[in-house]
Amino acid sequence: MAEFNEWKPFIAMITVDFSFSIVNILLKKVLDEGINHLVLITYRLSISALFLGPIGYFWERGSRPKLTFRISCYLFLSAIVGASLTQYFFLIGIQYTSATFACAFVNMVPVVTFIMALPFKMETVHIKSNSGKAKTLGALVCVAGAILLTVYRGAPLFNHSPDRAATRAMDHGLKLSHARRAERWTFGCIALLAGTLLWSSWFVLQSHIGRRYPCQYSSTAILSFFGAIQSAVLCLSTKRSLSIWILKGKIEIITVLYAGMIGSGLCYVSMSWCVKKRGPVFTAAFSPLVQIMAAMLDVPVLHEELYLGSLLGSIFVIIGLYILLWGKNKEMQNHATRVAQEAEEFKEQEPPVQVITVSFDSRRH
Repeated sequence: MAEFNEWKPFIAMITVDFSFSIVNILLKKVLDEGINHLVLITYRLSISALFLGPIGYFWERGSRPKLTFRISCYLFLSAIVGASLTQYFFLIGIQYTSATFACAFVNMVPVVTFIMALPFKMETVHIKSNSGKAKTLGALVCVAGAILLTVYRGAPLFNHSPDRAATRAMDHGLKLSHARRAERWTFGCIALLAGTLLWSSWFVLQSHIGRRYPCQYSSTAILSFFGAIQSAVLCLSTKRSLSIWILKGKIEIITVLYAGMIGSGLCYVSMSWCVKKRGPVFTAAFSPLVQIMAAMLDVPVLHEELYLGSLLGSIFVIIGLYILLWGKNKEMQNHATRVAQEAEEFKEQEPPVQVITVSFDSRRH
């Protein structure tokens, strides 16, 4: 049972990544059909709040601490950096690039989270040790991969059938000039970069919230509620037409329900729990799996192009990521060994306990 509990965070994060890859594919599909970004986010977060609210109320009723004004402010900020704005930037990035490319940007999240955690002393780097050198090298390799992803697109790696290529060309508009397509791709990259920075900051912030309000279902429900309000206000201030709020077709309804209950609901609960158990860097470290799983579905199902630049940049990011994780694991092993040695030295320095034996004469005088 103890071994199973040790593997629970790994199983949870793999399940989360698989769920996110399906969410990305569905989002790409409905975005191409023209659904408004902020409407999608509002519906998604509203369903998440409605789904998790009753669960959190009954499940955590006995252990839930008081919701203070300070915790509410933290959750409101968490909704901005982890829900409304982050999802908005990622949706723009997915629409202007592809689901696979967007997932490649998510690969930077662990390293960015690691860098953001340094000023808050959640992570440390001893540059003279092998673990410190590995963490620094991994971060640099990952940043190099991110730069490659942004500035180099390269040639497509798959040739789809002529009929399918013609259909896709019609869908995306043949009238778009090459310069216009490059401009859309660049804008998508900038949006993905902004989303990555916000998403990384959410892991650091969630680590702080988890210590003050350790109720994953309740905190995620409140976060989703705040995020839905933020998205709705932003949408109503930019688009006054009520027709954009009408969902069209089964695929949009299925996407909103799945993305709300699973993507913004149970996945956020699982990530909050993993941040509480293993820390922000461990939880963010599983992000590259989203790209691999999304690519397995994206290319054959949606017939998206996979470009050479995306492949090379992703390889650099993943290599850098796991160099960083190796260094972190080595650092944890060294720390555990040092603690064990200090405990052993402390035991040796303790004075021996003197046992005083008192003898009684059993004979009566």
